[in-house]
Amino acid sequence: MMDVTIQNFEAEVIEASMTTPVLVDFWAPWCGPCKSLGPVLEKVEVAYEGRFKLVKINSDEEQQLAQAFGIKSIPTCVLLKNGQPVDGFMGALPEGQVKQFLDKHLPAAEELQAQATAEVAQQHLEADDPHSARAALEQALATDPGNDDARFDLIKLLIGLGELAEAAALLAPAMSRIPVPLRFEAQTQWVNALEFVTNDPRGEWELAKFDELIGQNKRDFETRFAKSRLLIAVGQWEAAMDELLEIIMRDKKWDDEAPRKTFVALLELMTPPKSQAQDATGKSAGGIELMGKAALAEDPLLSMISSYRRKLSMALN
Repeated sequence: MMDVTIQNFEAEVIEASMTTPVLVDFWAPWCGPCKSLGPVLEKVEVAYEGRFKLVKINSDEEQQLAQAFGIKSIPTCVLLKNGQPVDGFMGALPEGQVKQFLDKHLPAAEELQAQATAEVAQQHLEADDPHSARAALEQALATDPGNDDARFDLIKLLIGLGELAEAAALLAPAMSRIPVPLRFEAQTQWVNALEFVTNDPRGEWELAKFDELIGQNKRDFETRFAKSRLLIAVGQWEAAMDELLEIIMRDKKWDDEAPRKTFVALLELMTPPKSQAQDATGKSAGGIELMGKAALAEDPLLSMISSYRRKLSMALN
């Protein structure tokens, strides 16, 4: 348990909740029920051995934080995950009810083990050791088959290693869901492009040959789409999206909207994960104003992605 103020709220609550759920206990020294609940929460934190982090906020001294969370009475507890409040309760609950509340939201031991293994895999990747990273991610997925982050990262690694059949096999369970998660649909489009280049004779063409055919017929969508797949395979994703837009602007429904689906997939693959605790307004993910006016420089990648999203919207309307 630790005390939190406006000065360390961002680090100890918002950023911390990106990796471990954080339970915030709003209390005050004069509050009788708070004195009853506090020891219960501390006991549960010890018993849960790191499955969540407990912090306390004195609502009298930290009124800005209390107002931001809409605290009307105390004690009030709010649980945050990934920088966002997900649930809460008011009053001095007994230990059993506190545990019931937490068990609805906290990861099981298997999930925690898989997360730890996935973190080891990331360290291997940073050390330029993809084979050790692959082994770690495979272990994480075996421990927790429902760990979509480990599945996504392993598929991405396999694609990078050219193991397309293995990547496709891992994608199959995710693609059978309804609805299909967008990031796995995106990876499927990526695999499709790489398989096209591997198996289709046009995968060996020079770009000039595509351009020659397109110059003869602007509505040669087969050639345009094949060119976009080649561009995807060689990592020229912006150029691929430009080619896909040319199809979408002329025929939105061509080939069951394959160009649009591929375009959206590329945007998804290019968009970085939301790992930052603050948004572009200078507020924390919990909605707390900590910077005054935003002074964040616009990220060039995010700016480019936003530009292509607008282009797609214009082409579809």
